[in-house]
Amino acid sequence: MTVTESAPARVTPTVRGIPVLGSALEMGKDPAAFIVRAYREHGPVFKVRLLGRTTTVIAGADAAEFMNSREGRECLRSKDYWQGMIDEYGATRTLTGEDGEGHKELRELMRRGYSRDAIKGRVPELLEITDRVLDRDWKPGSTVPVVQRMQYLVTEQLGEILTGSAPLEYVADIRLLTLYVLNVLVTRQRPRILLTNPKYKKARARVFELGEKMAADLRARAGQTPPQERILVEDIMAAHLERPGLVPAEDLTLTLTGPYVAGLDTVANTTAAFVYAVLKHPEVLAQIRAEADELFGSGEPVSEDDVRRLPATRYALMETMRLYPVAVMLVRHAAKDFEFAGHTIKEGEMVYIGTTVPHFMAEYFAEPEKFDLTRYEKPRAEHLQPGAYSPTAAARTPASARASPTRRWPCRWRGCSTAWTWS
Repeated sequence: MTVTESAPARVTPTVRGIPVLGSALEMGKDPAAFIVRAYREHGPVFKVRLLGRTTTVIAGADAAEFMNSREGRECLRSKDYWQGMIDEYGATRTLTGEDGEGHKELRELMRRGYSRDAIKGRVPELLEITDRVLDRDWKPGSTVPVVQRMQYLVTEQLGEILTGSAPLEYVADIRLLTLYVLNVLVTRQRPRILLTNPKYKKARARVFELGEKMAADLRARAGQTPPQERILVEDIMAAHLERPGLVPAEDLTLTLTGPYVAGLDTVANTTAAFVYAVLKHPEVLAQIRAEADELFGSGEPVSEDDVRRLPATRYALMETMRLYPVAVMLVRHAAKDFEFAGHTIKEGEMVYIGTTVPHFMAEYFAEPEKFDLTRYEKPRAEHLQPGAYSPTAAARTPASARASPTRRWPCRWRGCSTAWTWS
């Protein structure tokens, strides 16, 4: 993974691209296929040119292990990656953009609200929300924009469980703001001029309006809920009132609306990809239906333990996240000079980390293009190989879904009573 100081640094190859655009078109079309091809041709370290900018990539199982190692945490930082979003909100920091002690403090503050404890004993409530939304938004025989409808479902679930309300009238604004901020300010795939779009400005103003409403409501009822019963946003407001240095006023909009942004970008894409994958494989659908029939057949309330005993559903979700990872590559900046696989990475360099490359390699996953639940069962357990499985929390549908604010990807199946479109 690393080399001694006396070993000469290797010359890092650059992936061949076209003038000006570099590899932007190929990478935008299918980032997973692009990064795997580049890894096969150039090894674990190479450079890519995107719209006139050259960036170093480290990829493969060793890169995934390095990312999660102590050395990796010391050499790579995430703050620079998220700084554009933080600035756009007028905030000072965010949980995903903090490193070191600052990250630990914010993580501890939000640990309970984001953990499984937040839904402990509330599975029946989540099921009631889900049933209500499906009855309302998923009519048999209709055309359903899957990602969008999943976003509404996630908003209602997160809203009622984590924030106490479901601001459905703001979902379209959160969707648009998230898309523009991620494309322009985080992944930097689009020019900043897009932020002058009146539609974006309106959406941004609306999200700030939501944040202000949430903050005002939480201030008005601060102290009324016992600490052990507080939900996520109540913990955040309590910290703001008691320790304004930890959660200053200018951070409240970003922090309070953060659960919606996270859910719309990750959970909704995960579940949408899951729907796509399961419906594409009738034999998997049959297994999941059988589990659901058994789970709900008794008529007894469903608990967290019951949900954990769904192997086909769990493996189908894991396989979805392997084939449709939320981020084919992660982005970090070098916190100091370091070496990886004999190549020198300079302090301050932006680095793409291709942690999901093994997902698409037969060396790690037999017939990697195949949707196969048995690969997670023992003794196979292919995902347990060091550095092989890095689903990064959720799934992207389809591979380039983040690339454009306007494009739609139609995906339909014959024989289904509902037509599906990805948007």
